[in-house]
Amino acid sequence: MTDRPYHHGNLRSAVLGAAVEVIEQNGPAALSLRDLARRAGVSHAAPAHHFGDKAGLLTALAAQGYELLAGSLAEALAEARGAAPGEAGEELAEAGVAYVRFAVRHRAHFEVMFQPGLYHPDDPQVVAARGRADQALADALQALPDPPAGEQRRLAELAAWSMVHGFAALWLSGALPTEPGAEPGDVARTVIRGRFGSG
Repeated sequence: MTDRPYHHGNLRSAVLGAAVEVIEQNGPAALSLRDLARRAGVSHAAPAHHFGDKAGLLTALAAQGYELLAGSLAEALAEARGAAPGEAGEELAEAGVAYVRFAVRHRAHFEVMFQPGLYHPDDPQVVAARGRADQALADALQALPDPPAGEQRRLAELAAWSMVHGFAALWLSGALPTEPGAEPGDVARTVIRGRFGSG
């Protein structure tokens, strides 16, 4: 029997994909670099050589998650501007919907991103990607008819983030009372519009 290869055509992608599967099934505590190597079909030393350790792997996963979130928010803002220009709170509502849908579609990333004790939150790639996601939410607030300024802006950003993050966490835990088959983004849109006055 031959040993598994040390190298892989796209080791980073393969190991991160395997990590997502494990986290979705059993949570981040279940991760093992040796198990991920087996799943990716490479030698047990290959993931450690590439990521360093478990925290390094989760740092890469968090950075990837923030990039995906930033892209989702930016796309939602652009679509809202084109579909309903000037409609009060529409960009904020759609950014919130995008946040909730991201959490549902990328549950593994979502679970890791907001547990900074699992990874290196000061990693430059994480900081940059998180900054882009934060800026997208701030842009959505600035699109309100009477956008808050100064300290009120900071508090409004915190309130908006708390609302959509809390909604996403409650949805993922199954704690929200909803109709069978309800789509999380649609429910979130109603909640956000009710709070921020759109529609």
